Amino acid sequence: MNLAVIGSGGREHALCYKLRQSKEVKKLICIPGNAGTDKIAENIIVEDISNFDSIYKIIKEKKIDFVIVGPEEPLVKGIVDFLTAKNIKVFGPDKFSSQLEGSKAFMKNLCKKNNIPTANFGIFEKQEDAFNFIKNSKLPIVVKADGLAAGKGVSICLSKEDAERKTKEIIEGKFKSSKKVLLEEFIEGEELSYFCVVDKNNFSFFGSAQDHKRVGEGDIGPNTGGMGAYSPSNLLTKELEIKIKKRIIEPTLRALKEMGHPYKGFLYAGLMIKKNEPYLIEYNIRMGDPECQVLMMRLRTNLLEVIKSVVNDTLKNLTINWDNDSCMTVVLCSKGYPDNYKKDIEIKNLEKITMDKSIQIFHAGTYNKNKKIFSNGGRVLNITSVGKDLEFTRDRCLNVLTKINWSDGFFRKDIGWRSIKKNENN
Repeated sequence: MNLAVIGSGGREHALCYKLRQSKEVKKLICIPGNAGTDKIAENIIVEDISNFDSIYKIIKEKKIDFVIVGPEEPLVKGIVDFLTAKNIKVFGPDKFSSQLEGSKAFMKNLCKKNNIPTANFGIFEKQEDAFNFIKNSKLPIVVKADGLAAGKGVSICLSKEDAERKTKEIIEGKFKSSKKVLLEEFIEGEELSYFCVVDKNNFSFFGSAQDHKRVGEGDIGPNTGGMGAYSPSNLLTKELEIKIKKRIIEPTLRALKEMGHPYKGFLYAGLMIKKNEPYLIEYNIRMGDPECQVLMMRLRTNLLEVIKSVVNDTLKNLTINWDNDSCMTVVLCSKGYPDNYKKDIEIKNLEKITMDKSIQIFHAGTYNKNKKIFSNGGRVLNITSVGKDLEFTRDRCLNVLTKINWSDGFFRKDIGWRSIKKNENN
């Protein structure tokens, strides 16, 4: 079977890594890929993965049987609808359902209509209306760009002046995807990433994780695309999972189906857990990054079988199994991220690091040139380890990081700190 994975990040490298373990995979291409995927797949460079005509041309030339879409942007722009119309089998939600991530306004209104627990909110296009909402709100205030913002469109504002400033930036077009702003109450609790895989009629649990969004240790500083993650989350109890399924996942999927657009693909619910009650913060319509990296290391079931069961609507016949060990990934970033950072800086010593089933380096912002590896983004490498507990896996990740020769990089040393602290106290 010939497969194509679309995307260039750590998520896509992790997907390729897992797909390559299937004996059924004959040809694996990654569009455009990175220096990591280049070793296990054929990278095909395109200038814009949202140019669907060029993607289709490659798919036909390479005789691809299945397409797996990694990032959110082509999904939101309708790549699934485009390829499906051309009789290409593709894994991911259609354009309408992709609004769950593509428009926070769409998601929040769906929640309101279907009594899905979420923070109180207001959606605004006019600055004056938004400022009035801020004036009458309690602190902190969460300010969000309505559309896609690469994980950087959310601010938790401790003052009304800051909330007004962030609101003004969004309405004036800081994020090109939308000039709408979502203002919502701050719910204090602990975050949980809950993943499902969904076909036309059914869904299955696809792992839990906890992500670290803030750039600084102790979870301070601006939001990023993710500085690290671990799985499974110790927050997820059987009791809590029942609540998540009944109150959040099931009504969401039922609502989309009733609107004529049954959801298919990965569904990632970003939740806030307060006093053992789940609140939906956001939906992502794909695997998280870096959560995908830890989940792929723990997944025992053949990933290709999972994908085929979704595309063919046979998910109910598949049992998905997981490694019970802990897994952690630590993200190595370019200095200056998430703001300004340099590119095209050589990364040395990677070839000296031994990788196996328990430790992997998933590439994100990298490329090959003259058999050397260079940085090409803010988040560059994901050092990922699976083992007996989080403290063990973190130590292994940090040990690998000391061996990488790249003076322009930085990383957080405290990924998983909350969970590790809880374990120490028990």
